[in-house]
Amino acid sequence: MDTQFAQRRRRDLIVAACLAAIAALVPLFVKDVYVQNIMVLTLMYAALSQSWNILSGYCGQISLGHALYFGLGAYTTALLFTKFGVLPWFGMLAGGAISAVIAMALGYPCFRLRGHYFVIATIVIAEIALLLIQNWDWAGAALGIDIPMRGDSWLKFQFARSKLPYFYFALTLACIAWLVTWWLEDSKWGYWWRAVKDNPDAAESLGVVVFNSKMGAAAVSAFLVAVGGSFYAQFVSYIDPESVMGFQFSLLMALPAVLGGIGTLWGPVLGAVILIPLTELTRAYVGGSGRGVDLIVYGALIVAISLALPKGLVSVFSMLSGRKEAAR
Repeated sequence: MDTQFAQRRRRDLIVAACLAAIAALVPLFVKDVYVQNIMVLTLMYAALSQSWNILSGYCGQISLGHALYFGLGAYTTALLFTKFGVLPWFGMLAGGAISAVIAMALGYPCFRLRGHYFVIATIVIAEIALLLIQNWDWAGAALGIDIPMRGDSWLKFQFARSKLPYFYFALTLACIAWLVTWWLEDSKWGYWWRAVKDNPDAAESLGVVVFNSKMGAAAVSAFLVAVGGSFYAQFVSYIDPESVMGFQFSLLMALPAVLGGIGTLWGPVLGAVILIPLTELTRAYVGGSGRGVDLIVYGALIVAISLALPKGLVSVFSMLSGRKEAAR
């Protein structure tokens, strides 16, 4: 059994390396700027959903307030750059560290809640943070922050002429989030998280430090999401409270994982690859953002997948693999 598990992990790593190499070559053949923009957003949400999945999928602490950490990363980078001239690279690390600390601070009271009480608490906290930012004049309040363009530069992480640098950074971020999850899956923390998810009381009776494991998952998840928020701020060059801390961001982080398979390694990636392009194309050609068609698409997809494949789209590959083994 251990041999099969080790083989599966090696196979996952090889498949991931091949997919990353193929993805890196795609922009060489796709020159359309709009399509490149969709690819950047797809990779970004794959990374965000993978990060969300660490806390909510593996540890079982369903959060619908991760927009808080996304917004913290975006605002930290934007404020440090516009107010003090700090390079975005340092802003990303600062935003990630601040978000990790805040996630643990919020986790101290919230992780004592279970089930829907915890979910409600995450939503309320994120909405309170949104209101605070909307009324914080130093951070631009409701008007937001305009990040000035100062020429194409990797040092300042700004590119006006091409989206390819953003694409490759988003690809790198998605790969890092995947590798962190892959590594944690077979670590002590990964086993603790799955035990806590299945039965916290039983896990604690077997020596699992439940509270500490939840805090660790929250810190890792928040750090990676904040880095994604920092990237998004540089990518769009303008942020305001609703554009980076709105409830829709929390949903868009959760939906790819739910669609692909929550608590799985490949679920967030598969869900993002399907959901994000479909969302962007729906908005562009059907006017989803104005008529609510994109929300109808979300709902229809989630309902259909939940009914047909309760474990997500990745369960299709598990079923196919099981049939092959049975045939052998």
